[in-house]
Amino acid sequence: MEERPEYELLNRINSPADLRCMRPELLPQVCDELRHDIIDELACNSGHFASSLGAVELTVALHYVFNTPDDRIVWDVGHQAYAHKILTGRRERFSTNRHFHGLAPFPTPKESEYDTFTCGHASNSISAALGMSVAALREDRPERKVVAVIGDGSMSGGLAFEGLNNASTTPNNLLIILNDNNMSIDRSVGGLKQYLLQLHTSSAYNRLRFRLSQWATRHGMLGDARRQSILRFNNAVKSLLQGQQNIFEGLNIRYFGPVDGHDVGQLVRVLRDIKDMRGPKLLHVHTVKGKGFGPAEKAPSEWHAPGRFDPDQGIRLVEDTSGRPPRFQDVFGQTLVELAEANPAIVGVTPAMATGCSMNMLMAAMPDRAFDVGIAEGHAVTFSAGMAKDGLIPFCNIYSAFAQRAYDNIIHDAAILDLPVVLCLDRAGLVGEDGPTHHGAFDLAALRPVPNVTVASPYDEHELRRLMFTAQLPGHGFFVIRYPRGRGYLRDWHCPLSEVPVGRGRKLREGRDLAVVTLGPIGHAAAEAIARVEAERAAEGRPVTVAHYDLRFLKPLDTELLDEVGRTFRRVVTVEDGVRTGGMGSAVLEYFADHGCEVRVERLGLPDQFVEHGDLASLHHLVGIDAEGIAAAIRKNL
Repeated sequence: MEERPEYELLNRINSPADLRCMRPELLPQVCDELRHDIIDELACNSGHFASSLGAVELTVALHYVFNTPDDRIVWDVGHQAYAHKILTGRRERFSTNRHFHGLAPFPTPKESEYDTFTCGHASNSISAALGMSVAALREDRPERKVVAVIGDGSMSGGLAFEGLNNASTTPNNLLIILNDNNMSIDRSVGGLKQYLLQLHTSSAYNRLRFRLSQWATRHGMLGDARRQSILRFNNAVKSLLQGQQNIFEGLNIRYFGPVDGHDVGQLVRVLRDIKDMRGPKLLHVHTVKGKGFGPAEKAPSEWHAPGRFDPDQGIRLVEDTSGRPPRFQDVFGQTLVELAEANPAIVGVTPAMATGCSMNMLMAAMPDRAFDVGIAEGHAVTFSAGMAKDGLIPFCNIYSAFAQRAYDNIIHDAAILDLPVVLCLDRAGLVGEDGPTHHGAFDLAALRPVPNVTVASPYDEHELRRLMFTAQLPGHGFFVIRYPRGRGYLRDWHCPLSEVPVGRGRKLREGRDLAVVTLGPIGHAAAEAIARVEAERAAEGRPVTVAHYDLRFLKPLDTELLDEVGRTFRRVVTVEDGVRTGGMGSAVLEYFADHGCEVRVERLGLPDQFVEHGDLASLHHLVGIDAEGIAAAIRKNL
């Protein structure tokens, strides 16, 4: 590993306490060194780049003003938290960020006392921070400050509004910082985005109001009841004079801003002015995603997580993928356009993941038939169900881990009426470096008990295309297709579209000594394992044959296929890229038990624990679903 650059001030900071010992006029240099350190590191160690560059000054100001870790900073999502990691004693290990057994991809209390809550999914910071603020008051710790840092994209999530609503009526001293860069991953959408762009409040007015409130409090003239009455009256008068209603002050949450999120001196002054105020308050900060790195400022979506890049030339080091199989998401995107061209009822829905799931292809081809609903997975499902109820066929694409937040909507709004919604779960199974908050581990086990749901997983790109074609045909109702992150297996992936019989699997390989049953692309690892074991035994003069079945559908199960397996084999190995508890293996085991089949089943899948982050090969090996782990299970059962 190359030597890390030497920085005059950053090298002296091993914790926020060291930062707080510096003179305020040195903070711009700290920010400059910190930004360059992030650029240098992420050039060769990929991660969430543009978001972290945009939050450098805010991070420095927060740790400079607040007494962390006793004061709490709750990050939303955590994409913007690399400066936070570096300032909180992890600079020497930052080169291991997102690596197997290295630093976690997002803030987590398991790693550092400065990381106050789980990060990874958007919109939870206000609720969590409100809970901490209430706990501080209940424990008679009013001096403990609690800050929630939330982006404008995350603010579009329903949980953020639930937190705001509760904060407006619950005694607390919470400070919410709205980091507004007009972006989530792709550009922010929706009415709130437009509102935030227009919102303004006079800084002179806020200073005068603050001083008057301090004076009144010192002289005993501003108790809690009177404070609320004055606040409501003041908000009404200000709304009348300004000709607009401030949504936050309409909720009795004091609003300050907007302020320049890249003026660290001003941020420090404002934070010092408002940190001791009682009651909930919100500071609106304008930042630029990718700040300080020209290419990222111009194309923040492209530089959200750019992979390796040349920091001097400002170009991404994109690997040559010519001749390689496509990504599953791109097969989805191109197939969706193809289907939509043939079927005018088809529309697309994504919750702020247009580029990540390749819904942007339909948006480019048919912009009036693709909808980005913002970071709102539950709404995405119910919105899709509403369109399906009145004749459209929505393909709603959500990352598997994020779809967990739409579980009630899946059951209540789509499954009960068996509406023709096609829910495509991207990033199903282990996803790699983003870790436990992003692994699509639970969808199979969660969806299997729900009535009126067809659950399928394609073995390869051809199967994905055929399942998508099947799902939009009349009479199939609510149809879920789950597929993994990353590249597929077929360079010649474009095949004719044809219907797949729902609930029918297929035999991929004949055998007599043992059966392996798989679901989805993990079947390729099983096929490699089977070939490896058969070759080993043949070389030893003890030939065996192992049958391989691709179940294809978790629900409905292929009972004819399972009856054949139950009649023919006494030992079966099941393999799935999902939790072992309650998943496909459990379904097979239950079927055999219910039908009197005396079959010994070994289930391979994810263990009953959260799987760490790391490259996919290491994670598959860790949980025993790579070719080596599957081969070991086959040997044990022969």
